Amino acid sequence: MEVIIQPDSQQASWLAARLIKKIIQEKPNAVLGLATGNTPLQLYKFLIKMHREEGLDFSQVRTFNLDEYVGLSPDHPASFHHYMWTNLFQHINIKPENVHIPDGLASDIPGYCQKYEEEIKAAGGIDIQILGLGTNGHIGFNEPSSSLSSRTRIKTLTDQTRKNNAVFFGGEENVPYHAITMGIGTILEARICLLMAFGRKKARAIAMAVEGPVTAMVPASALQLHPKAIILLDREAASELKNVDYYHWVYEHKPDWQKF
Repeated sequence: MEVIIQPDSQQASWLAARLIKKIIQEKPNAVLGLATGNTPLQLYKFLIKMHREEGLDFSQVRTFNLDEYVGLSPDHPASFHHYMWTNLFQHINIKPENVHIPDGLASDIPGYCQKYEEEIKAAGGIDIQILGLGTNGHIGFNEPSSSLSSRTRIKTLTDQTRKNNAVFFGGEENVPYHAITMGIGTILEARICLLMAFGRKKARAIAMAVEGPVTAMVPASALQLHPKAIILLDREAASELKNVDYYHWVYEHKPDWQKF
């Protein structure tokens, strides 16, 4: 696990964008695992900027999103379909047929989840999975107690997660109780996992995920088992880590071929 601490979320997001650019340039048909929420918004703005000003080409890129609320149509303003097209896809030259986002209206959810897994495998697996972090340590919608070997499935959201997302729905009473999410086992199969977390409200979850034990009660701690997990933080999100000096030391002394 590599922990990279940047002065602020802007610089951290720029670093993330540079990594994704490097991956796409080395493999034009790269498979990106994408996340939603506030955390990756600046990353997506930088990718749009790279596309417009540097010619970063998404024409062969394929994407798979982590999750979607059950019961929401793609055009619902709080759906992750709407989020992704508004904040990224409509601004780059990605082909719609190369975009995969879970279907919140699927009639046969178990069957649909199995199909989603098969589509990821058919694409050759995910090259880099972008992850955010819930204040309770969840990744995707894998809430505490999720199996560390879980696959794409329906998951019931915790009361805290529903409260945290109420702002997007005009009130907690409108937040769905369920979501389709990639499982932790699915996430861990990505070749690179890039978890981003910003702000002091994420500091405790980061400390537990990075320096605590591997436990289903902190789903993000499963990234300790991944051969290439990158944890990209701003100073506030890193504020409860004990080994900050060492993480800085490692980053400052990376060999040139490891830098991005």
